[in-house]
Amino acid sequence: MTRYESAKEIYATHGLDCEAAIAMLLALPISVHCWQGDDVRGFEQTHTPSGGIAATGNFPGRATNAQELMDDFDAVLARCPGKHKINLHAMYAVTDEHVARDKLAPEHFAAWLEYAKKRGLGVDINPTLFAHELAADGLTLSHPDAQVRKFWIDHCKAMRRIAAWFAAELNQPCVNNIWIPDGFKDTPADRFGPRQRLKDSLDEILAERLEGVIDTVESKVFGIGLESCTVGSHEFYLNYAAHNNCVCLLDNGHFHPTEQVADKISAMLLFSENIALHLTRGVRWDSDHVPVLNDELRDICTELVRCNALDHTLIALDYFDASIHRVAAWVIGLRNVRKALLQALLMPHEQLKALQDTRDFTRLLALQEELKLLPLGDVWEEACRRASVAANINWMDGLTTR
Repeated sequence: MTRYESAKEIYATHGLDCEAAIAMLLALPISVHCWQGDDVRGFEQTHTPSGGIAATGNFPGRATNAQELMDDFDAVLARCPGKHKINLHAMYAVTDEHVARDKLAPEHFAAWLEYAKKRGLGVDINPTLFAHELAADGLTLSHPDAQVRKFWIDHCKAMRRIAAWFAAELNQPCVNNIWIPDGFKDTPADRFGPRQRLKDSLDEILAERLEGVIDTVESKVFGIGLESCTVGSHEFYLNYAAHNNCVCLLDNGHFHPTEQVADKISAMLLFSENIALHLTRGVRWDSDHVPVLNDELRDICTELVRCNALDHTLIALDYFDASIHRVAAWVIGLRNVRKALLQALLMPHEQLKALQDTRDFTRLLALQEELKLLPLGDVWEEACRRASVAANINWMDGLTTR
């Protein structure tokens, strides 16, 4: 008997089907962010990260052009099981000369379309509302200057059209995620005005319904230099999404350290058909560390499974660590998300719910603790084998620094 066959029998005693769990795990799409590979720099060559965004560290090997970034992404895919999408920012357009962000068009992303088609990947997109002279004072879609707002509105409209093009070409939905850095370093004299302008800007951006585009809006608690007020707060976007046919996106690094994103999921699903996630690891603040298999990540994935929400959740990654090998950082985070999902798929949720409903909290706690030592690693190894990727630390074999 193999270790996997033994694990199957052990899980079966709890009424759990390892075969079904592996199948679900490998079929679940995760959107993998391109910006881990180059420290959120993009290809414009005219700006550096700003707006509260900073990739810390100086490990050698950062991708400096599209081909290097694509090669690195290939190295990630070769080491991670499951179905994936690639998540792009507008500043990763591949052009022969500089193109203003409000003038971007599908032809500027043709190289990414070709890349995705050859590998059977989906594509998601993000307008880039930072690292630009018109975002230098920390305001974009909420800016008091109408001309500045118009530039960013036009940029977001352009990216939505590109999202629709990707969706049509790849025959699958494209998520268009809007995140802005807007906020104030010190206590503002007016919060209502900026939020009114943000609402009006979003209304104009999203006025046109585009086939195949899933629009998401991403909240934040603060950014560097914007500590006192974030215009696009969680409360703002939660309400905006509920009234405007778009999806509220939760980045688990974008909340106060005492808040738990896992606790928000069930509440949101009662009122929203879909939710979206950016998975990362914040240490004391939104520091975008590589996700590890910790309680927070496990709790989020467990909540998704126990709420039967996998088909209603857009899962993406969002972190950028320049202190270690960038491809390894990508792989470690992505594999850990898959491991947390597999563990969540191999829990007797109905039995646990029944114990809670019958107020048998003693047995509930005992069973929850017993489940922690079930042979998850043997099932993970089998999932990796079926996906033709290394199951153990051997995935690091052949990993070189440019």
